[in-house]
Amino acid sequence: MKKVVKFGGSSLASAEQFEKVGNIIKADPDRVYVVPSAPGKRNSKDTKVTDMLYACYALAEEGKDFSKALEDIKARYDEIINGLNLKLSLKDEFKTIEKNFKAKAGKDYAASRGEYLNGIIMANYLGYEFVDSATVVAFDKNGNFDAEKTNKLMSKKLEKTPKAVIPGFFGAYPDGLIKTFSRGGSDITGSIVSRAVRADVYENWTDVSGFLIADPRIIMMPEQIDTITYTELRELAYMGASVLHEDAIFPVRKEGIPINIRNTNMPEDPGTWIVESTAKKAKYTITGIAGKKGFCCVNILKDQMNSEVGFVRKVLQAFEDQNISIEHVPSGIDTMTVFVSQDEFIEKEQSVVSEIHRFAKPDLLEIESDLALIAVVGRGMKSTRGTAGRIFSALAHANVNVRMIDQGSSELNIIIGVETRDFEKAIKAIYDIFVSTQL
Repeated sequence: MKKVVKFGGSSLASAEQFEKVGNIIKADPDRVYVVPSAPGKRNSKDTKVTDMLYACYALAEEGKDFSKALEDIKARYDEIINGLNLKLSLKDEFKTIEKNFKAKAGKDYAASRGEYLNGIIMANYLGYEFVDSATVVAFDKNGNFDAEKTNKLMSKKLEKTPKAVIPGFFGAYPDGLIKTFSRGGSDITGSIVSRAVRADVYENWTDVSGFLIADPRIIMMPEQIDTITYTELRELAYMGASVLHEDAIFPVRKEGIPINIRNTNMPEDPGTWIVESTAKKAKYTITGIAGKKGFCCVNILKDQMNSEVGFVRKVLQAFEDQNISIEHVPSGIDTMTVFVSQDEFIEKEQSVVSEIHRFAKPDLLEIESDLALIAVVGRGMKSTRGTAGRIFSALAHANVNVRMIDQGSSELNIIIGVETRDFEKAIKAIYDIFVSTQL
């Protein structure tokens, strides 16, 4: 077997954590490709190295003295190196970083050095070859990730490299300038490496033992998800469930490679498996619940709307013209509702209203604010009758007023709109009816 292992920032925050990671890698000879993040927080009052780098570069960009800030970053790495008793010096690397900061090499360059330096330490610690991601992860001149070029570069490099450390989070433009993914992008790098080497498993090690059915800040000790499909994960990630970067799914999905979310601090836990499809029967009707606050909706009414060709397009044109993205559009015969982010919409609301009237000529238009959307997701819902009815019943029992319900054609998810003040109450009611009571 061939395994790619990615370790998050909390897993590599200190020498002690590095040793845990080293033991995990050495415990399985199949773990041959390692993707490290930058050092995270050592405690709740600590600062992530990536944030330290951003702050340091901001001083450089303003022409201020950044030597103390850079020395603090160097001290973080020296602490790890000394704690591991490594004969390694990053002195020359920091000289290069200082020079490039003075030359204003860019925020992406600054942020990427966290993973880059941690990769050098990890390769030295394990005795693996270090592969600079800037040489194997390609972006086009517009900053878009070039998946096929990357796969060719990565495959060619790693087929000659039986054991390697490839730092996460960054790659390079065609001219060699550093470009990063969005925060949490080391997950994507791990997925890219997995695709390139045709790994049997992509293990993503973090500080939790996998995905939970619901947010532990709302549900006390929620049950863990044993197995989840790529599609289910996408639905939950869209609504804010964040253990894995949502874009990390795409490279491995093309090759049918499963992802295993594991806990560095509890390596004996089996974690959560993310797969393309499975014959395993889900433990519950639902796989997970996730949601987000901060929405508003525009309710549009027009008699015989359903018979007016192009009506929906005219309404949505008003939002597109104002560069506002749409979340959901449930509709009836004479009504349609458009859900949007409240922060994105509020400054442009009157322009949108004017354009809707000009384009679509509705009979009535109303705006409602302070709404939340909740996604109830599960492959088991397709084969279970009355799921929507049970949700309505649970919410009614909890005195939650449902403002919208929208079920996708795949029958994999149901989206519910509620008032923001009922958000936590609604999630608790849904969790209780499907998990706690197992009716």
